[in-house]
Amino acid sequence: MSVTLNSGFKMPVLGLGVWRMEGKEIRDLIINSINIGYRHFDCAADYKNESEVGDALAEAISTGHVKREDLFITTKANHGHVVEACKDSLKKLRLDYLDLYLVHFPVATKHTGVGATGSALDEEGVLEIDTTISLETTWHAMEDLVSLGLVRSIGISNYDIFLTRDCLAYSKVKPAVNQIETHPYFQRDSLVKFCLKHGISVTAHTPLGGAAANTEWFGSVSPLDDPVLKILAVKYKKTVAQVVLQWGIQRNTVVIPKTSKLERLKENFQVFDFEISKEDMDLIKKVDKNLRTNQPAKFWGVDLYA
Repeated sequence: MSVTLNSGFKMPVLGLGVWRMEGKEIRDLIINSINIGYRHFDCAADYKNESEVGDALAEAISTGHVKREDLFITTKANHGHVVEACKDSLKKLRLDYLDLYLVHFPVATKHTGVGATGSALDEEGVLEIDTTISLETTWHAMEDLVSLGLVRSIGISNYDIFLTRDCLAYSKVKPAVNQIETHPYFQRDSLVKFCLKHGISVTAHTPLGGAAANTEWFGSVSPLDDPVLKILAVKYKKTVAQVVLQWGIQRNTVVIPKTSKLERLKENFQVFDFEISKEDMDLIKKVDKNLRTNQPAKFWGVDLYA
């Protein structure tokens, strides 16, 4: 099951995020997920694991587990040196082209060299933001990647309505995707509808609300513990996670849950055999808490959403 992007290419509605994955775990994760049926993988330079993902993808392709043309690979830039960053990601991922390349956050960080993926912090531990590079400049460099044949589709990530509107105004190649945090506790219905109205597909990162990992890292509350969602899970004979993922798909977003557990990999992929009724979709609307669970300020010393 896939959505057709405004670039004409198809993106699977269910993918796998690889944030916080390391070493041998990545190899097993990628191979197992491909065997289960995953074809969409969401990466980023900032995750510091593109080389490991690339090795696993190359193994899967060379051993006949999957063809390159059947995969949909996304990664993201985290500073203004876009063309160089993209070429570095392609080298690490061992690919000739990317299916989707995103501006990771609506800000350029201090450039510390191509391939240096760590976020540059000042002596007080605050993110070093490059104020000489505009989002428009970055976007036009993203457009160059399409012309160069390095990228099939380009998009944005963590953009609000105002920034998305501006990107639509100054772009020659329209953003195909806006990847944002959205889940039952952070539904962001206005932003989702704005993007879809203007032909921008929405990918939901943290589609399960981060579950236990974000509770541990950020002290957030997980929607997987919500009593309403638990009741619906019993009704549909599914897990709460499966109900939440299907809810995301039915509201026309692409979902990219993260897990390193084989059983969860299988479970998250088994969401195409049921449909949530309109009545229950409306019920899920009521559990919204406008609660962001992913807080990069913890690492950057500054709230970019302020």
